[in-house]
Amino acid sequence: MAEPRSPVSASVPHTPMVLPTPEGSTLEMDPMEYTLRKRLPRKLPKRRNDVYVNMKTDFKAQLARCQKLLDAHREICIHGLGLAINRAINIALQLQTSSQGALQLAANTSTVELIDDLEPEDPDEAGEPLTRTRNNSAIHIKVFYPNP
Repeated sequence: MAEPRSPVSASVPHTPMVLPTPEGSTLEMDPMEYTLRKRLPRKLPKRRNDVYVNMKTDFKAQLARCQKLLDAHREICIHGLGLAINRAINIALQLQTSSQGALQLAANTSTVELIDDLEPEDPDEAGEPLTRTRNNSAIHIKVFYPNP
């Protein structure tokens, strides 16, 4: 019979996180004392023919939504951020394939600045909430029927 294992957290090395401060110095913080809260990205313009792809919604449901929008509009714009970039590309290619090549695609990439909040685990302690910024890749794919 095997011996019980110790919790994984006990064997993980504990390394402090170093964050830059506005004054130009660095701040060393213990990641175990803070909770990471990811803010939503800044709102992009929302038009009726915009689709924002994510990894939580079912692929087929997002594909069906795009197809339904294409039935009503001659062009749609599919947006994907970070991990959802591959899914946005796959949806655009599936739409093009199902139209037997009648649809055309035009893709643009960009970098989006995201802000994370680091909140102290114990609100009674003197630790202040911190914020950090990071960059993430994004794609914007225009799916359209060309003019005849």
